Amino acid sequence: AGVVEAVGAGVTAVKPGDRVAYATTPGLGGYADANAVPAEKLVAIPDGIDDQTACALMLQGMTAQYLVSDTFPLRAGHVALVHAAAGGVGSILVQLAKARGATVIATVGTDDKAKLAREAGADHVIVYAEEDFAEATVKLIGEHAVDVAYDSVGKDTWERSLSLLRKRAMLVVYGNASGPMPPIEPQRLAAAGSVYLTRPTLFDYLRTRDELLGRADELFTAVRAGKLHARIGATYPLADAARAHTDLEARKTVGKLLLIP
Repeated sequence: AGVVEAVGAGVTAVKPGDRVAYATTPGLGGYADANAVPAEKLVAIPDGIDDQTACALMLQGMTAQYLVSDTFPLRAGHVALVHAAAGGVGSILVQLAKARGATVIATVGTDDKAKLAREAGADHVIVYAEEDFAEATVKLIGEHAVDVAYDSVGKDTWERSLSLLRKRAMLVVYGNASGPMPPIEPQRLAAAGSVYLTRPTLFDYLRTRDELLGRADELFTAVRAGKLHARIGATYPLADAARAHTDLEARKTVGKLLLIP
């Protein structure tokens, strides 16, 4: 997120001085104090949204938004298991899932993160460092009662996530904080109850400018209405990017991490 300094020939959608944000796309990063971004990838930041919030919403917010609206369209009556529920995507995902009427079971690594997940609206919070999340989930809602598991942890959690699903439910693996999950035989999905497995990525859900603007508008509107909060967990000087990665890999962080030029 930042301010437009100059535009190319023929660009009319934005002008110098406009506050804008973008979601990183393949070949276009954000570890810089200035960047040349295609105009069609930019979103105007509305009044009432600060730059840090806009930055958090572009990647983490849009990821959570497409997960609950498109990958598995949540509605009232659904039970959603959300791993890493105090993280940048997880905390927003919990809020959006609750706004759609779902029951949310959240997993986190510490008691402090459990508090944040509850503040986000989770109905049940499991600290996986203290108890097995699969066993705890069964105690809460019974066997095979989860409609969708949103799993950003990957290698350490996917099998247990799969075991909790009801028939024809969905396992959404959208990250691999513990390492990538191994290849899986399709028969495993049949044996689990004809369940679905998907590995989505944001950029396939931003194929058109209308999709980009629509997702951004939904998030901005929710924030301005006080219905969504993008938690900024920590900020780092751009020169300290390595420290941010170290903290992230150690799972010490919550919410969105920002690099400040």
